[in-house]
Amino acid sequence: MCIFCKIVNHEIPCHQIMEDDQTLAFLDIKPVNPGHTIILPKKHYKNIEEISEVDLTALILVIKKVGELLKSRLDVAGYNVNCNNDPLAGQIIPHLHFHVIPRRFGDGCVAWPQGTYGVGEAEEIVKKLID
Repeated sequence: MCIFCKIVNHEIPCHQIMEDDQTLAFLDIKPVNPGHTIILPKKHYKNIEEISEVDLTALILVIKKVGELLKSRLDVAGYNVNCNNDPLAGQIIPHLHFHVIPRRFGDGCVAWPQGTYGVGEAEEIVKKLID
């Protein structure tokens, strides 16, 4: 059983923000910024491709609620929503989860680098994705 399933089953304590029948939200133990929250489905899904549309909808609605709480109660300027989907993308715990990371001006948190497409590269990718 994964560590997040143990948290869902209350075998491991957490700093819970909210819980309903389908989801659980709690503070990350290694926060990027204070208020950094993990939101996950209670049912174990390895990644975003496995989750049902019903559970994904419930999850995104909780993400919205947590974001609203961070802005209104912690007075943050904004927040990032991040999902590391599969190990290559940085997913450490194999239970689908989202990070909601509060942002403050001057917090030093940097987003990923942005690149550019080479000549014809974007068109080739679009062709592969829609054909």
